[in-house]
Amino acid sequence: MRTGESVLAETDMSLIHALQILPRASWTQLSTVLGAGPDTLARRWEHLTAGGYAWTSLLIARRGTESALYAWVELECTADTTEATAVELAGDPGTLGVHAVTGGADLVLLLIAPDLPALDAYVTGRVRRLPGVLRARTQVVTRMHNRPYRSRIEQLTPAQARLLADLSALERRDGARARVAPQVTELDRRLVAELAGDARRSAAELARQCDTSESTVRRRLDVLAAGGALHHHCQPAPRFSGRPVWAMVTAQVAPPDEPGTLAALTRVRRTQVITSVTGPHNLAVAMWLGSVGELHEITAGLVRAAPALRITGTAVSLRTYKIGAQVLGPDGRRLHHIRPDA
Repeated sequence: MRTGESVLAETDMSLIHALQILPRASWTQLSTVLGAGPDTLARRWEHLTAGGYAWTSLLIARRGTESALYAWVELECTADTTEATAVELAGDPGTLGVHAVTGGADLVLLLIAPDLPALDAYVTGRVRRLPGVLRARTQVVTRMHNRPYRSRIEQLTPAQARLLADLSALERRDGARARVAPQVTELDRRLVAELAGDARRSAAELARQCDTSESTVRRRLDVLAAGGALHHHCQPAPRFSGRPVWAMVTAQVAPPDEPGTLAALTRVRRTQVITSVTGPHNLAVAMWLGSVGELHEITAGLVRAAPALRITGTAVSLRTYKIGAQVLGPDGRRLHHIRPDA
């Protein structure tokens, strides 16, 4: 496979794009947009998920009025322990990204924690104590400017995307409306744990698993979604998507120039996660590229789009071990998911 070449069919990519817009849409709803029968779409999705080529997942992004705390952690490891460390950390519920990278670090992690004490306890009590870890540099995300792993693959026609967006808006209007951010209950945590590996599991299946009624399941998911507490994402395994190369760009921008710079960066299509961070630079941007050679092109494009931006560092991933709750194998396909600590 050449770097940047998708091995998924266009119909597969269209299905994935549709589920990025409307993750829990019925196959009948999707069939009216994609022009394929519901049974055909269901069979195709089963093939993609069973083979580890794509997935849809759900995580909690907010607990009541408090957003989750994110952090980037760069690890230096001894040469013989880097892979074992990556595999070990990919099995932890608090890691949303584990990448072996080029540059000054051996691994880059994206962590999620409820607060600073919990983040400190994990980094100090868990990460730093792993055999072979020489140094851990933590940069707390002070603001997440877009949700991680939310980038779209842009396969559908504009007309198809509008139809699905209209369906999504209709569901939000007809669903529960939360006047305040919802408090996450124990049932909610169990539902999210079940949906982390497959966000399309039916209400009937969830009701049986969580010993409650289908109506309660639907009501709680509606409340959480309306209150902005849920983070749905659907994506192809990067190695098979046409954008197999994960890259991170760190940059500095003066505070007065931040609003305009951030607005420009969010318009750059390849940027996947844009974060303001603590440390020697104040921005960290992650993205998926078609090839290593695109990194120069994208950094030049970022500076053209935001002239106040000063690039301070770049890194590309040699291997990605985990994305969100999903653990990837050496061949780039999804192996299994890690139940989140909701």
